[in-house]
Amino acid sequence: MNIFISTDMEGISCVETLGAVMDTETPEYQDALVRLMKDVNVAVAAAFDAGAEKVYVVDGHFHGKNFIPGALDSRATQVWVRDLDWVMKDVDAVVEVGAHAMAGTMNAFLDHTQMSIRIHHYFYNDVRIGEVMQMAVFAGHFGVPIVAVTGDKAACIEAEHFIKNIKTGSVKHACERNVATCLPAHEAERIIYDTVKTGIENRANVEPVKMELPFEIKVEYNRSDYCDEECRNNPSLERLDAYTARVIKTEIKDYYTGVMI
Repeated sequence: MNIFISTDMEGISCVETLGAVMDTETPEYQDALVRLMKDVNVAVAAAFDAGAEKVYVVDGHFHGKNFIPGALDSRATQVWVRDLDWVMKDVDAVVEVGAHAMAGTMNAFLDHTQMSIRIHHYFYNDVRIGEVMQMAVFAGHFGVPIVAVTGDKAACIEAEHFIKNIKTGSVKHACERNVATCLPAHEAERIIYDTVKTGIENRANVEPVKMELPFEIKVEYNRSDYCDEECRNNPSLERLDAYTARVIKTEIKDYYTGVMI
């Protein structure tokens, strides 16, 4: 059994403010990187304890340059987003660590879908979705289920809404969009370990998410010039109004952005 762990920063334990995620020059950001590695390594340990033979991990935040060199559990194999086609063909389940809720979610810490400045809402077949569902559809294309998600409370609720029998572990909740109240580190690490281990052990009860083709992807942008730019750079897009563009997916490509617009 092989496991793939996808990571993000917003849902990492003890990360309480926007600056800790975005402002790379601050001590808070450096502290967040340490917490990222702690959470990821706890998840890696849980995966091996659940019987994994191989564990792949991707740094999924921003440009994927957040892992502290040498800090990843040496038993795990770090991969890049561009490698996810062959990785998905070699794994039995997906775990998400540090997840956040979709754009437009109430009571969610740093809610967004892909780009908070540019994208207002993101839809599959008129159902508003976020990055958890994007990964679920991509993994489902290969017949692989997402079995565990850790992050803020809103992200966990979202995962449970879309994926039956998934295991989730909340390590914090939002006070307002840019501020969270976090569990103590030791408690958060226990929750992450238990969630990941139980999720992997329960993997037979989680169905992969299979999107029936063709399906519509629709994006509402925050400004009309953002929509102008996207339509100019992507001729396959159909402009619906000043803020909105769509594309009809007739196939899902074997690369992660193949489930995006």
